[in-house]
Amino acid sequence: MNGAEPGWRASRWKRIEAASIAAVGYPVIGVLGRTWRWRVEGFEHFERLVSSRRFVMAFWHGRILPALYYFRRRGIVVITSDNFDGEWMAGLIHRFGYATARGSTSRHAARAALRAKRRLEEGNPVGVTLDGPRGPARVAQPGAVWLAKATGSPVLPFHLEAASHWTAPSWDATQVPLPFTRIAIAIGEPFWVPPGADAEGLEASRLELERVLGALEARALQLLTG
Repeated sequence: MNGAEPGWRASRWKRIEAASIAAVGYPVIGVLGRTWRWRVEGFEHFERLVSSRRFVMAFWHGRILPALYYFRRRGIVVITSDNFDGEWMAGLIHRFGYATARGSTSRHAARAALRAKRRLEEGNPVGVTLDGPRGPARVAQPGAVWLAKATGSPVLPFHLEAASHWTAPSWDATQVPLPFTRIAIAIGEPFWVPPGADAEGLEASRLELERVLGALEARALQLLTG
């Protein structure tokens, strides 16, 4: 097996299955998303950064679905794993107008990070699930902080919460908003990593970003209660 090629790709049926999941999931999410009602705080932070196009969007893995729908067709590049789940996810998000940088924290991580860095330098915002792709849940991995320092780009943290939802029995407790529910989005202020940060400084930034996401989660829950 080629070391750069995931083993599951050798199966024609696996490739068909990944393509089928993406093809079916796209219209289902599209119909579901059109019923959701949004309450957004901090969108001005996103708008301010859009003019520069160089920023890192950071959120928790368990909120992929509502984030996928809300930020669709904005030219965002998303890091997705190169395993089977990453394949169908990539096919799905491409349909919503995203591009992808393939790789993960466990396989080809350096390749994915360099691709994401290049896309940032080309002027594309990059989306990162801070605790992805395998967790632990709500523990920030260093990828977003590294990208921010390497490119001099800010991190835009945000969190989403649905009033009514189904929670998947997965490591990240993926939240699937129900039809016609309210979804709150709390977008934080741009988070800057000091350009001269050493290993200790990067770790401090990682921990601070983790704290910020926790505060945004609490704020999103407050928005749902009015």
